[in-house]
Amino acid sequence: MRNRIFSLVMFLIASLPLTVLAQADTPILEELDSGWNVMVTDGVCSPGTPFQFYVNPGPEESQDLMVFFNGGGACWFGQACDLNSQPNIHTPLADMATNLPENSKGIFDTDNVQNPLADYHMVFIPYCTGDVHLGAGPKTYSYENAAGEQVEVTAFHNGFTNSTMVLDWVYANFSTPRNIFVAGSSAGAIGASFYSGLIAEHYDQTPVVMLADAAGGYNTPNLPVTFNAWNTADILPTWEEYAGRDNDNLTFEDFYIASARHNDNLTIGQYNAANDATQIMFTQLIGDPPGSFDLPQRILHNYLKIEDAVDEFHSYTAGGDVHMILQSDLAYSYEVEGVRFIDWLAGLVRGEGVGDVSCVDEPEGCVAAPGQ
Repeated sequence: MRNRIFSLVMFLIASLPLTVLAQADTPILEELDSGWNVMVTDGVCSPGTPFQFYVNPGPEESQDLMVFFNGGGACWFGQACDLNSQPNIHTPLADMATNLPENSKGIFDTDNVQNPLADYHMVFIPYCTGDVHLGAGPKTYSYENAAGEQVEVTAFHNGFTNSTMVLDWVYANFSTPRNIFVAGSSAGAIGASFYSGLIAEHYDQTPVVMLADAAGGYNTPNLPVTFNAWNTADILPTWEEYAGRDNDNLTFEDFYIASARHNDNLTIGQYNAANDATQIMFTQLIGDPPGSFDLPQRILHNYLKIEDAVDEFHSYTAGGDVHMILQSDLAYSYEVEGVRFIDWLAGLVRGEGVGDVSCVDEPEGCVAAPGQ
């Protein structure tokens, strides 16, 4: 009964005019309360439900800014985008528990004196469009369900519209930040690699550091199926770095390379767990059969491709299969090659030469997670 009621609510919400769904009344920075503020927008999530973002103002004297892109799966075929079907592999609502920044730890723990971002103004972009924040608009999928019925479902892959809406607010409220940190976890890591380039271009006199958390192993030949579903090529800026790229030849590495090559003020890096179980699972869903690929090798290929194309790239590779670190207290305890992740991150944020850290040099290699 509960599932039927939820389905009915989703249907009714999706049937409403979008202008009714989210009447934007977004306050400016000076009007915000301390702690996390809910920012209403005119954006929509994949089922047509309202999109909102969150802002936590730093201390009044702070001149530093963090923009964070949240993760939460993806969908690029009918069953995955249909909330009434399986596999349900994406977060469809902006106000779900996993999209609330107060539920995150790690770099969002502003009371931790070890947190190098504790005094930053924080902008948190939830993820609810199933398109790694890079969708160009709605897509209608058709599939046959288990009962042999033909089903049509429309997913609002509005990641680009939602993200640029948030960035417009950021640009209007932070004219000359001293330092900018752009980050994202899982699907948000891919979004961060793309939008960090746009942010660095806008703030071309400001040092911008980008860290992508847990998305370095997706250089699969089946990736075009996702870009074609989301029509990602349609949102690419008219930079020479994207010349010739379309939905059939675009890769996730292209976002890192284009962003860094286009902006001298941008420093980029990645964190990955060598045997990340979530990255393995999504690679198989994209179309690579189990056992047909080696995730550590794909992460290494990702690193080498980026390093070969840009002047400076930093990586921290932990062992084990745990997915993501930035929103976890593991950020303060993980240690590889005698280097705690939080100390490596602090150096990266400060613009220091942190070097690459890898579990390959650990006694147990990349099998065991640090500290476990």
